[in-house]
Amino acid sequence: MQFALTDDQRAIQDAARAFAEAELMPHSARWDEEKHFPVETMKAAAEMGFCGIYTGEEHGGMALGRVEAAVIFEELSRGDVATAAFISIHNMATWMIDSFGSDDLRARYVASLVTMDLIASYCLTEPGSGSDAAAMRTTAFRDGEDWVLNGSKAFISGAGVSDVYVVMARTGGDGAKGVSAFVVDKGTPGLSFGANEKKMGWNAQPTAVVSFDDCRIPAANLLGAEGDGFRYAMAGLDGGRLNIAACSIGGARLALETAQEYVAGRKQFGRPIGDFQNTQFKLADMATDLDAARLMVQRGAWAIDTGHPEKTKWCAMAKRLATDACFQIADQALQLHGGYGYLKDYPLERIVRDLRVHRILEGTNEIMRVITARELAR
Repeated sequence: MQFALTDDQRAIQDAARAFAEAELMPHSARWDEEKHFPVETMKAAAEMGFCGIYTGEEHGGMALGRVEAAVIFEELSRGDVATAAFISIHNMATWMIDSFGSDDLRARYVASLVTMDLIASYCLTEPGSGSDAAAMRTTAFRDGEDWVLNGSKAFISGAGVSDVYVVMARTGGDGAKGVSAFVVDKGTPGLSFGANEKKMGWNAQPTAVVSFDDCRIPAANLLGAEGDGFRYAMAGLDGGRLNIAACSIGGARLALETAQEYVAGRKQFGRPIGDFQNTQFKLADMATDLDAARLMVQRGAWAIDTGHPEKTKWCAMAKRLATDACFQIADQALQLHGGYGYLKDYPLERIVRDLRVHRILEGTNEIMRVITARELAR
């Protein structure tokens, strides 16, 4: 059992931290305020290898493991949660094409995705099927040398800006086995986008409905085998859940660091509030919960890397615990700031807003409990 990072992993951690502190953290508040999607900054992250972390080396990926990915996303999200979270989604979509796509698909897309010359979005959720993802209504039917898609997807990060959309659609009967995966290019006739959603957080990335109206794509854009799309989507989500959990850890870590600095300087009743045992106990609990979350995420990452049979359960458990705990850490950090925490002069209110959605996306935390309970009953 090994709890320390290797020398190589520490070097990756240092590089990600330096990038986040130089390129993300100084701009985070402005990006949130202006609802700016920092594409050029993400391309700079791609130059560091952060947009093809666990994509294979054949088309330029780093071919790292999920432990390294968790380390990277923690550091990036400490710089800016919303941007790091989008980079995690891009990584998931790129990995799916690289892992399940034909040689032709991989040659056409992966190298440009790794450099972020192409930006990718992941399209699973629909207006009428959120947690019950297998009940999707978006359809695809074969017409000669094409597939024709109809339907819509909701809450899609990057919608309207991304160049490539990895889309799950129903090609067969009801249930998971009737779902296939496709790659759809921006600009394809019949593909359209709704207005940018007005969100509580994650303002540094666009979110909108993606619609398909007789959207015709080449048959070669089927990802993998017909009927296997839901399996691919769930495989992507094991890692995606860890990525978003790691993003929660990074945001909560910044919140804790900010709170520690604040309570050391803020005086009430003639002494720093950090001298009061109530404050010390609160910080101790926050640090303990943060460390526990990180350990669970790293175990889940190790399970994916080693193909452990309990990887799905451990990823669900880690996502549930980390996103719940880290939201509470950020909220407690805001509370320690009193009224100042509610102001945009400090990063706490932004971190709270950004972390809240992590308990919903990549499978709600209620669904994480369903998965865990189901795996326990096996």
